[in-house]
Amino acid sequence: MLKIAHHSIYNHPLPENHRFPMEKYDLIPKKLIEKGICKKENFFSPSIISSENILTTHSAEYLNKLESLSLTKKESRPIGFPISDELIKREKIIAQGTINCVKYSLLNGISLNIAGGTHHAFKDRGEGFCMLNDQAIAANYLLTNRLAKKIMIIDLDVHQGNGTASIFSENPNVFTLSFHGKKNYPFKKEKSDLDFEFEDGTSDYEYLSKLIEIIPDLINKFKPDFIFYLSGVDVLKNDKLGRLSLSINGCKKRDEIIISLCKERNIPIQISMGGGYSESIEEITLAHCNTYSTAKEIFF
Repeated sequence: MLKIAHHSIYNHPLPENHRFPMEKYDLIPKKLIEKGICKKENFFSPSIISSENILTTHSAEYLNKLESLSLTKKESRPIGFPISDELIKREKIIAQGTINCVKYSLLNGISLNIAGGTHHAFKDRGEGFCMLNDQAIAANYLLTNRLAKKIMIIDLDVHQGNGTASIFSENPNVFTLSFHGKKNYPFKKEKSDLDFEFEDGTSDYEYLSKLIEIIPDLINKFKPDFIFYLSGVDVLKNDKLGRLSLSINGCKKRDEIIISLCKERNIPIQISMGGGYSESIEEITLAHCNTYSTAKEIFF
């Protein structure tokens, strides 16, 4: 069965200027059920992650500052919104959701987290609306518990996964791959194991051709036994922050390529949603729902 992490805490009110498009966390499960793609039993509610699991990835000093709400103004400004107990709780639930997801992926081949994709969170600091790096934490959970030996993180959000790249920069067991906009945030890029940068306005053909050219060969060479996929839909043409020009169908084809590669090679995959900032909440919701329908079609 396809298992999907979702919890009402994902919808905790953010400051007014950050609420849109956070509505998607509520709209996606409703739309999936409405379309008959999923049933209520496909969804599960994560608990709060333990400090022990957070500390496999983030520093004790940083975690203490988050929990005590004692980040300085200089430290909190790059995160992008005021820090609160409820927002920290939200991040902890999201991260636990991705840990739970990897367990379901080991059982069923695939799982998804409606939230997550917090790839701008570094070991000792947060950035870009990210405080705890859910996929990095879950990757370290797999390694620490000897549930996987070689992990690949495929980050196709339009923004470089700078926090993820930094966290695993010296870990040969985790291969970090980021396809992102060359001129987009973060403006100071970190070094992933492989970065590929697209010019503004890149469309379906160029994007998908490069995906097919690069990723299957990388998987064959690195031979991961687990893959994390960050499936941000901010690559869409109408995205306010994206600057690329993929269509809805191109975005869906992107998902088909990655998910099919995992299915064909019998590699468990966990998917976190990442960004999506189209002017149209309907477009964001449709693009994300396509990821779920593709996962179900290919694996089940």
